[in-house]
Amino acid sequence: MNSLQLATAFLEQNLKGRYVTNSHILPLLNNLSDRFKVKIEGKSVQEKDIFSVQYGTGKIKILAWSQMHGNESTTTKALFDFFNYLSSDEQNVSDFYNTFTLYCIPILNPDGAEAYARVNANQIDLNRDAFELTQPESKLLRFVYEQFAPDFCFNLHDQRTIFGTEGYQLPATVSFLSPAFDESRAFNEVRHKAIRVINAMNNDLKQYIPNQIGRFDDSFNINCIGDYLTYKNTPTILFEAGHFKNDYQRDEVRKFIFCSFLSSFKILSENVIVDNDLENYLNISQNSKCFYDFLYKNVRIINNSQEKLINFAAQFTEILKEGTIHFEAVIVQIDDLDSYVGHYEFDAKGAFFNSTYGKMPKIGEKANFSIGNTIKFNNGVQYR
Repeated sequence: MNSLQLATAFLEQNLKGRYVTNSHILPLLNNLSDRFKVKIEGKSVQEKDIFSVQYGTGKIKILAWSQMHGNESTTTKALFDFFNYLSSDEQNVSDFYNTFTLYCIPILNPDGAEAYARVNANQIDLNRDAFELTQPESKLLRFVYEQFAPDFCFNLHDQRTIFGTEGYQLPATVSFLSPAFDESRAFNEVRHKAIRVINAMNNDLKQYIPNQIGRFDDSFNINCIGDYLTYKNTPTILFEAGHFKNDYQRDEVRKFIFCSFLSSFKILSENVIVDNDLENYLNISQNSKCFYDFLYKNVRIINNSQEKLINFAAQFTEILKEGTIHFEAVIVQIDDLDSYVGHYEFDAKGAFFNSTYGKMPKIGEKANFSIGNTIKFNNGVQYR
């Protein structure tokens, strides 16, 4: 089977959707095979357990953590998919067990995960606390890093639906970064080691999502965990799980993250050197903020008794209600949209806008309106 077929075969059916917390992963942790060692590493601000999972006995040590931002759960799902694979008798698994020691923290920010928030319970972004270490979760990760002394770090995140791949106007479904080690953003041996792995992941993903793999911005900030660890001479890879067509629950994107894990293990176990690594890495499309969830074009409005054609955009807001994430479309931009595309687009062809609040869209209002006399939109989507 290829990597995508394996990702589908080993998908963890008990983890779906965007809302993933300790209560979701604990039964899975308890059921991991004896190839894994699970322990409580420490506590969050609100005294929730922070778990770690260790696999393998090999010399190549990889430290991975997910949900540093509590509302970024796609890579957590992919980790458990990968755990299922590592529990199997598939080809390569026994070699991986003997080649690697994988140390994972599936949910670093359990308070944020439960609240479905980016920040922790003290309203601190843990990815801006790597140097100052003001939070217990940041201190825990630093302690694990120093004790484990990894050869590579995998910094696992989600990115918003606003990102596309520069030059293609396609969603940035998965993005990677070898972070800078200082403000010069020069490339040293540490970055090159990460780049080699990124290129292998990119080569595998290109067969499934061509032109939908992005390269994240490498501006330097010592308080960002990836930058700090690269500064400390540990090759670090930022994974960003983004948008795939109609996959707002990100249960397809998780498969591409699984593919990335698998290809990263393969390239690290092969120890092959490629001369044009940097050129291949820089040829990965830069991430670009070029998307809205909804884009409505050529809409006729009445403003101050005058008719005018406009474009406007709406974006989903994610809201936690009774343990489920609800997506509410809100109008966020009017005009100045020439360089943007929508995951959903509608051409009004000059028909009039109408809503309960007036004859033109209003920023901050829900995307419930009509175009012309018969076409109605509810939560951004057309219905009749």
